Amino acid sequence: MSTQFRLPLSLTPSYGREDFAVSPVNAEAVARVDAWPAWPEGRLALVGPAGSGKTHLARAWAQEVGAVVVDAADPAAAPLDLAALRGRPVLVEDADRRAQGGALSDEALFHLLNMAGVDGGTVLLTGRVAPLAWETAVPDLRSRLNALSVAVLDEPDDGVLEAVLRRAFAQRLLKPEPDLYPYLVARLPRSAAEAIAAADLLDEEAASRRRELNKALAREVLEGFEGEDEAG
Repeated sequence: MSTQFRLPLSLTPSYGREDFAVSPVNAEAVARVDAWPAWPEGRLALVGPAGSGKTHLARAWAQEVGAVVVDAADPAAAPLDLAALRGRPVLVEDADRRAQGGALSDEALFHLLNMAGVDGGTVLLTGRVAPLAWETAVPDLRSRLNALSVAVLDEPDDGVLEAVLRRAFAQRLLKPEPDLYPYLVARLPRSAAEAIAAADLLDEEAASRRRELNKALAREVLEGFEGEDEAG
């Protein structure tokens, strides 16, 4: 069973598509995102638990197609200029946690979804739960959410986490001892971001301590970041 660590996440995450590891647990969702622009009615919801790679996959898509990114959970975000978004690809992050008074009111989301499929416009929405469970008091929006096509990302499996770790170490020109990978995979949370954070941390510690990057070092370093398991 993985352990809950409180690792310092990277301040400048990379959302390059080449850094997104594909495996059986996420291949179908990746294929649905890659089907753009042929999404049903120009709309797609990408859902999954924290750490499943939603933001990475969604931001990689946004970079590739030049999408406007809307942070629905930011209460300080400026209201949407819907007219300026007509005919454009739009990414709505954390659509299930829309902030009170933020950029994306229920009415704004309703109109944004109506614009999808018109003049080439498309909308990708991310959330931790399926649109059927998203709260709204607007009946017309409720019907739009219920009808959304959904791509589901499960939490990363061992294969994804190992692939993320291998890529992260390779980018840092590091060659850990082989037994480090199963050790980390068995203990890290099911989160690609946490795996990258672990690679960053172990890189720094190996350099500062002048130590080999191996299981013994990882055991010493990660023990200081262990915390209680958290739900959700």
